[in-house]
Amino acid sequence: MTNTDPQIGPHRDDPDIINATGEWTLQTAQACIALLEKAPSQVKDIDGREILRLDSTGAMLLSQLATRTGLALKEIDVRPEHQALMNAVRQLSETPPVMRQKDYGFRKMLERLGFAMEDYAKETLALVGFGGLTLQTGIKTLLQPRRFRVTSTFHHMEQVGVDAVPLVLLLSFMVGAVIAFLGATVLREFGAEIYVVELVGIAFLREFAVLLTAILLAGRTASAFTAQIGAMQSGEEIDAIRTLGLNPIELLVLPRLFALVLMLPLLTFLAMMAGLAGGMAVCYASLDISPELFTVRLQESISITHFWVGISKAPLFALIIALIGCLEGFQVQGTAESVGERTTSSVVQSISLVILIDALAALFFMEMDW
Repeated sequence: MTNTDPQIGPHRDDPDIINATGEWTLQTAQACIALLEKAPSQVKDIDGREILRLDSTGAMLLSQLATRTGLALKEIDVRPEHQALMNAVRQLSETPPVMRQKDYGFRKMLERLGFAMEDYAKETLALVGFGGLTLQTGIKTLLQPRRFRVTSTFHHMEQVGVDAVPLVLLLSFMVGAVIAFLGATVLREFGAEIYVVELVGIAFLREFAVLLTAILLAGRTASAFTAQIGAMQSGEEIDAIRTLGLNPIELLVLPRLFALVLMLPLLTFLAMMAGLAGGMAVCYASLDISPELFTVRLQESISITHFWVGISKAPLFALIIALIGCLEGFQVQGTAESVGERTTSSVVQSISLVILIDALAALFFMEMDW
């Protein structure tokens, strides 16, 4: 019976030649390492023609044996079927990978900045093109209402809007309470605590309600859209939809887009009410301003224009969030890692663009004196 344990010893014809026998594989690696420690330091050659089995682990151990004995890998004799593996190991050992040293200089910083700006420009162009394609498909769907997928739209309205109501109400209530508390702390020094009502009302009706809701949905909904469509893209389901003669924009994008455009203004309204309720609770607890006085002063001193300014930004934010979330899903390359990268990218882009547009809108409304 053939002995399969790895062994090394002097060759029967020449004691200055090491004879390697047995199986040199991953399973016998520990025994091979123990043999290497006992190997002589000076030999003329290594004969591995009696090695029965050899894998990459065994080949690497043979290369270590050759290094310890001062031989080159090409001086190891192996069977013809093992020669290709030894050649591959020899190439790796003779040409180790070159580690590029990163350049942290000013020129390298400018280079990275230029590449980043180029990527942002490409993303912007892709978003504009995707928006135009979605608009074209939406117009065709409006001209043929029977093509509109009502069931899918209501399903996404439930996911986007109804399921997000508790989170929006809770966070808006807490933010409203914090704004009222901070305002009361500052205004108390001037004896103007009553103006906390105007502070909470204007802040939430114009800015905080719609911005907070949009940021929440950018993190919650945009990532969900990207993950859902990205998983379909990774599983080649999008290609199957096109093969069936269906339009992926009409089937996947429009229901999500309409659902978000319809639900974000409603969630913004609920956020306004919750924020005002939080401010009212703090005013009643800390400033002895009753809910009746809070409501009356809110009606007398705050114009309805502030409400319309805030609510008018909600559809635009919904459009941006839905387009970015769906576009990033279609750009998934087919791996699970790509789905994660695109999901992160959709959240970052959505939140950044929402804040940027909100700042520009605030400047516009200020110049228009609205």
